[in-house]
Amino acid sequence: MKQVITTEKKPIKLWLDDIEAGAFEQARNLANLPFIFRHVAVMPDAHLGYGMPIGGVMATNEVVIPNAVGVDIGCGMCAVRTSLGSIPTGKLEALLARIKSVIPLGFKHHLRKQNPSLMPKSELPLAQLPMVSREYQSALTQLGTLGGGNHFIEIQQGNDGRIWLMIHSGSRNLGFKVANYYNHLAIDLNRKAGSAIPSKWQLAFLPIDSDAGRTYLQEMRYCVEFAYANRLVMMERVKEALLSVVQPVFFEPMINIAHNYAAMEEHFGERVMVHRKGATSARDGEVGIIPGSQGAPSYIVRGLGNPESFASCSHGAGRKMGRKQAQRQLSLAEEQERLERQGILHGIRSARDLDEAAGAYKDIDKVIDAQLDLVEVLVELRPLAVIKG
Repeated sequence: MKQVITTEKKPIKLWLDDIEAGAFEQARNLANLPFIFRHVAVMPDAHLGYGMPIGGVMATNEVVIPNAVGVDIGCGMCAVRTSLGSIPTGKLEALLARIKSVIPLGFKHHLRKQNPSLMPKSELPLAQLPMVSREYQSALTQLGTLGGGNHFIEIQQGNDGRIWLMIHSGSRNLGFKVANYYNHLAIDLNRKAGSAIPSKWQLAFLPIDSDAGRTYLQEMRYCVEFAYANRLVMMERVKEALLSVVQPVFFEPMINIAHNYAAMEEHFGERVMVHRKGATSARDGEVGIIPGSQGAPSYIVRGLGNPESFASCSHGAGRKMGRKQAQRQLSLAEEQERLERQGILHGIRSARDLDEAAGAYKDIDKVIDAQLDLVEVLVELRPLAVIKG
C-alpha cells in the first residue's frame, strides 16, 4: 500500500501515488457515502470512471450501486496454457486469419443465433429477469463475440516455456442494457426517496432487500455468467483455430476471472456487498490474470488474500490517457515501431487505433510492483500476436 487518506468519513487506501484528480475525487465521494464499510481500496491501475474509479474496490452495508459495477458487467479475463513451446510466424498469421473468420469483432454479432445450450442457466425463470428475458434472443447472436474497446485476443509466449492463449471480453450489449436500466431505476428511486447523496456523484443505489435490489443482483449475476460463457465459447473456437494450423496441441484447464461485479462476501468478520469495478478478486491462493497493454507483458498471478484490499488486486495496467487524447498525442509511427521491434503481430493501422496503443496505458511492471502485497507472480506472458476489438 502506497498511502492512506484520512480526511474523509472513511479512509481511502491507495496502492498508487499518482492518482489522477478526477479518480481521486470519485474515491473521496465513495469514502463519504453513509453505507460505506471500513474503507475504500484503490488499485494501482486506477483511473477515472463513471461514479467510481475503474480500479476501485468498495464494500457496502445493505445496498448495491449499479455504477460501482459498471456497464460491462462480468467483463474479465481467461487464459489457457498449451503444450506448445513455440509457434512460427507463418503459423501465427494463419491462426489470426482463422480466428477473425470465426469470432466477430467490435460491434459485429453472429449472423445466426448460437446454441441456447451454451447460455447460462438461470437460478430463476427468465420471466422473472425482465431485462435478461427481453434481451435474450439478441444475446444469442452476441455469444462468442469479442466486442470493442480494450477487449482482445492474444497469443503469448510464457517465461514457463509455453504458448498461452488469452481473451479479455465481457457481457456485450446484454450487460450494458442491464446496467443502464438499473442505474436509471436507482436514480429515480433515490430522487423519490429524497436521498442526500448528490446526483452528480453518479452513485445511485438500490437496497439489497428491496424488489429492485434483489432483481438487479439476479440479473447482474446472470450477466457475469453470460460474460464467462462468452469467453468460454471464444476460447474453444481459438483452440479449434490453433488446431487447424498446428498439431498436435494439448490444452490445460482454462483460468477465468471477472473484474466488474458485486458479490456478498465476508470481510473483517461481517457480511458485506463488495463492489469490484476494474478490480480482480485475489483471495489467498486464488489464481488470476493481470493483463498488460498491447505490446506489454501480462501476468498469471496468485492472490495473497490481503484484507486491506478486500482480497483484491488490479485488473490490468490502467489507462494514463483518454481515448481521444491518445489519438491526438501518440505517434502512429512510434507505436507501430514499438510493436514491430518486439516482433508482435498487431492491429494498429491508423491514428484511430492509437486509443489502444501501449503508450496510452501505464507501465504494467510498475503496476505489478505496486501490489506485491496483494499477489505473487506465477508466469510472465509476452505477446506474440494481438487481435483487438
